[in-house]
Amino acid sequence: MDDAAPILLFDSGVGGLSILRALKASAPGAPIVYAADFAGLPYGEKTEAEIAARVPALLGRLVERYRPRLVAIACNTASTIALPPVRAALDIPVVGTVPAVKPAAERTRSGVIGLIGTAATIRQPYVDNLLERYGKGATLIRVAAPELVEAAERKLRGQTNDPALFAAVIERLLAHSEARGMDVVVLACTHFPLLIEELAEAAPPDLALIDGAEGIARRILHLCETDFAGVAPTRDLFVSTGPDAQAEAYAQALADYGLTRFESL
Repeated sequence: MDDAAPILLFDSGVGGLSILRALKASAPGAPIVYAADFAGLPYGEKTEAEIAARVPALLGRLVERYRPRLVAIACNTASTIALPPVRAALDIPVVGTVPAVKPAAERTRSGVIGLIGTAATIRQPYVDNLLERYGKGATLIRVAAPELVEAAERKLRGQTNDPALFAAVIERLLAHSEARGMDVVVLACTHFPLLIEELAEAAPPDLALIDGAEGIARRILHLCETDFAGVAPTRDLFVSTGPDAQAEAYAQALADYGLTRFESL
């Protein structure tokens, strides 16, 4: 495959930048097409049927246009629902983003793990399967925090968030009847690591917040079978659905991630 063939990162919004950040830390030269489905945001409030229909259709169009070497669905909700039909439809590798239950189970000492995600993600049988397979008998306390998705989007648009929003999410998690001893929390939405400083400020100092971005980046590069060391630098591309003005509101933040070209889908 042509070394210039890009990696396609797909998310409902800018949450996938947490995956892009980890990927670029390991492979700065990796050519990227980042696709944000602003017209469909937020996925966490959609039904499983809506997501299972929308995501494969959009990715089919994106793959046809940009001919990537690999697709990474940088969205936990889309991955837990639409990963099988996407893999069935495409003839290139597809990497999903799933909650970091396994690393959390390996890290916890108390056996009590928290998980913050969208409403759609936390109710998926996929999460149950992860807990059964990797949980080592841990208790998993799940909290839906859709407000954090919009908080991350606001942050990337250069707007401020009320610290009380983050405190309320942590308080909701710790108020659970089985939360005693909780020492690890999984950030089960790619938007949430973009708020790691705000969430850490609201959390007790002995509560670790983890996500799967670095592991996903390693998996992507393993399947690409290259570290892109010899690839000439490119101006990475940001593609979005919805009005052009919506993408323009993120221009400064996207430039910080190396995304300096813009197109509409």
